[in-house]
Amino acid sequence: MSSILTNNSAMVALQTLNAINSDLSKTQSMISTGKAVASAKDNSSVWAISKVMESDVAGFNAISDSLALGESTLAVASEAAETVTDLLTQIKEKVVSAQEENVDREKIQTDIDALVDQVKSVIGAAQFNGLSLVEGTDDVNILSSLDRASDGTVTASDITVSRQDLSTSTGTFGTALTDAESAAYGTVNGSTNSNFTTDAGGTVALLEITAGDVGDTFSLSVGNETVSYTMETGDDADTIRDALASQVNALGIEGLSVDASTTGELTLKNTNAFSTMEISATADGDATDFEIAEINGEDIADSNGPETLNQRAATIDFSTTANINEGDSFKVTVGSESYTYVAGKGETMEDVAKGLKTAIDSAGTEGVTTGVQYDDDAGQWKLAIDDENGDGSSTTLKLTVGEDGEASGGLFGLDSIDVTTNAGADAALGNVETLINNAVDAAAEFGSAQGRIETQSTFISNLTDALTSGIGSMVDADMEEASAKLQALQVQQQLGVQSLSIANQAPQTILSLFG
Repeated sequence: MSSILTNNSAMVALQTLNAINSDLSKTQSMISTGKAVASAKDNSSVWAISKVMESDVAGFNAISDSLALGESTLAVASEAAETVTDLLTQIKEKVVSAQEENVDREKIQTDIDALVDQVKSVIGAAQFNGLSLVEGTDDVNILSSLDRASDGTVTASDITVSRQDLSTSTGTFGTALTDAESAAYGTVNGSTNSNFTTDAGGTVALLEITAGDVGDTFSLSVGNETVSYTMETGDDADTIRDALASQVNALGIEGLSVDASTTGELTLKNTNAFSTMEISATADGDATDFEIAEINGEDIADSNGPETLNQRAATIDFSTTANINEGDSFKVTVGSESYTYVAGKGETMEDVAKGLKTAIDSAGTEGVTTGVQYDDDAGQWKLAIDDENGDGSSTTLKLTVGEDGEASGGLFGLDSIDVTTNAGADAALGNVETLINNAVDAAAEFGSAQGRIETQSTFISNLTDALTSGIGSMVDADMEEASAKLQALQVQQQLGVQSLSIANQAPQTILSLFG
């Protein structure tokens, strides 16, 4: 049936041509934009995912800038720490030179002062965009990542860089604790904040000798040395005493003096400030012939030893269990003088002992010397304090602890290095070694942080590339396919137009019916 009102062929041809034109429009859009999914209407789910990922890429690009800034700041701090280490090494060379007495210490001190000023100059200049990592103790956070959870929640991650305070600040003592609370951090000679007796003569061991039988052998051991005497006919206790005293004196043990002036008694004195001695006394195994009657001022009964003859110096015995927090303050009082050190972040009792040593040495109190010691058996750090001017009188030695103070700088005591005297040169040698270790530790911390940031920066760059590639695989157009499709659709469009033209000509045939 033919109709002049309804042209089914034309409608079919028109629908086909519309579809072809629609596909052609999409293909042309893909070619012009380069995207298969250019808007939400193209594919809403893929478009939404791609936009989220694009926002992440933008965020990671910003993180790359943050990491670059952090890496530059760390590079400045690392260079400063390494330069300070080199300068401190030069100072150490000067200090070592000053150990000789026949050198011009005043000129050496002038060189040291110039190097100290240079250290301060380096620390003062070591900042990047106003941020210094070599002064202060607050941590610095560097934005390092954006972490997206499965529920879409985004959180920022940081790389925390610990400042390494290389200033020469003395710090500020915090709020003092009670004596009982202070004792939890350390005691004096094993007792709570007691007095101690300073005596330049040293600590004493009293040995009693009772003459035995002819042929008895009396042996005396001091440290790693042993002397002995075999009793002969006519010998008495004083003969044995004098023979042993003579042999001990001949050993030339540093810091050991012998007193053989009392009948039947031999007195040993340890005048070493920071060294103990082990002593033993035997007489063919008979304790009644030769024994240690008194050691370090305390009576003992029937002892052949070994007994320890204490060092002359008293000790601050630090706790093996107490935790050290930033701002914990330590003050040692020796007589009428007090010396302070305030712990920084992450420090230990070793750092406290060395810090207090530096504080005391820096004060230059005449006759007062110090040494840091470690008891392997107890796992305990000790600060030994000696007064060469002691006369046997009781002197106050007290440890007071506080909290919430302002930490001393990592180069605390550098300003006070003084090699113009023998005592100052001796103290400077140990203290400058501590300062070098602090600077080396700071450089190592910065180096470690630099490595971490460099690794993270490389990862962020690779991650950004991977995300960008992933977005492209979802939304980018396949240009080869689009090109081929475009040509095919153009041919189809031409055919569709011709088909529609043919369909539109169909009603013309009806006119022949009325001819």
